[in-house]
Amino acid sequence: MKYKSVFDIIGPVMIGPSSSHTAGAARIGRVARHLFGRKPEYAHISFYGSFAKTYRGHGTDVAIVGGILDFDTFDTRIVDALSLAEEQGIDIKMSEEDALTDHPNTAKIILGDQNGKIEMVGISIGGGKIEIVELNGFELKLSGNHPAMLIVHNDRYGAIAGVANILAKHQINIGHMRVSRKEKGQEALMIIEVDQNIDPVLIEEIESLPIVQQVVKINE
Repeated sequence: MKYKSVFDIIGPVMIGPSSSHTAGAARIGRVARHLFGRKPEYAHISFYGSFAKTYRGHGTDVAIVGGILDFDTFDTRIVDALSLAEEQGIDIKMSEEDALTDHPNTAKIILGDQNGKIEMVGISIGGGKIEIVELNGFELKLSGNHPAMLIVHNDRYGAIAGVANILAKHQINIGHMRVSRKEKGQEALMIIEVDQNIDPVLIEEIESLPIVQQVVKINE
């Protein structure tokens, strides 16, 4: 792994005690909140591997709920996240899972309300860094470090070109792109990380494409 700065090694400014178990968990929860796009009515969190064994002692539970409440890693309210979630009427359920995963610091989050739900799997890879590896059954690799768009679309010829043309028109540079699908010709997911925050006008243009079902953005 390459490090760009000393903060990639020692971790971000955060509420302790651990960059992997606390800061990483908070960021996983916050990405889930941004992908859901609103305050959930419930959050079901499953911990795997090292997370499952130590999540209470290392503050992973309060950190991940703090992220779901949209708190950043350095927000002092994280320590009270469980009680604050209760005050906001969010039903929190946590479980320890025995299943083997590819990474020891793995969490699955289900957020939902009467209008829908998402299911997301994230891993904390050290130094506060994370990767989102699954969303609603789609495999992906999303760092959460850069502005990004997740575009659910029909798996059709020209889908990528249509989105790329709109990005080029708005002079948006693509830093990373990945396409995932469950079955050929069915629903697909386009993940695009870009170099600048995403304007709502851009989202509206992409949503107007006939093959696009939904666009979710994550800004820095």
